[in-house]
Amino acid sequence: MSSDIAEVSPESAVELKTKEQAEPLFSKRRKRIVSDPLNDDNPITIQVLGICSALAVTVQFKPTMIMSIAVIFVIVFANLITSVMRKLIPNRIRIIVQLAIIATLVTLVSEVLKAYSYDMYKVLGAYVGLIITNCIVMGRLEAFAMANKPYDSILDGFGSGFGYAWIILVVAFFRELLGGGTMFVGTPLEWDVYGSIGSLFGTELQTNGLFVDSIGAFVILGIIIWIQRTKNGYVEH
Repeated sequence: MSSDIAEVSPESAVELKTKEQAEPLFSKRRKRIVSDPLNDDNPITIQVLGICSALAVTVQFKPTMIMSIAVIFVIVFANLITSVMRKLIPNRIRIIVQLAIIATLVTLVSEVLKAYSYDMYKVLGAYVGLIITNCIVMGRLEAFAMANKPYDSILDGFGSGFGYAWIILVVAFFRELLGGGTMFVGTPLEWDVYGSIGSLFGTELQTNGLFVDSIGAFVILGIIIWIQRTKNGYVEH
């Protein structure tokens, strides 16, 4: 009498076991997808991408924060959509499709800004449009989303987006403080730092106009890169 139980090879058993043991939502590998761009593989300080917006929009903290949110939104959803469609996108037109996805999301962000925060739209309008050509966004779609599943692509988008955001927010904080003597202008936390200190000591503190110009952003960004690479032991090859 033939046996009803088929013999399973060791290789098949390992494969079945692997499928049964699904990767945890916050596995060590997935945590690294999010954490690496924050420090060890930062898109600005290590990969040297997205430098233009780090110099152009960081004169004040509020517009920089809006720009950060816009980039995070675009990169997360562009990664998600590209990953979902990756098997349907012909290889020869993948760049065109990726640009169309990014352009659609950027247009959505621009229209929302125009409708609900027109002052910020006037300040950031041109720079929001340039997200379409931001190397960080395009790079993540091509290098990651086209080859990975949607959930991992979302995590990669958050990691790269926040890695970009914290750098430009730090640059904006010091540019606004040193160049204008203020902090968080246009927000509920607005504070005239130099005016308060001057009143306290009966003197007038002078701001440094260097930091209002792009060269000030270069100086601050260079200091951040120096500190980060020294701490990490990163060496350019």
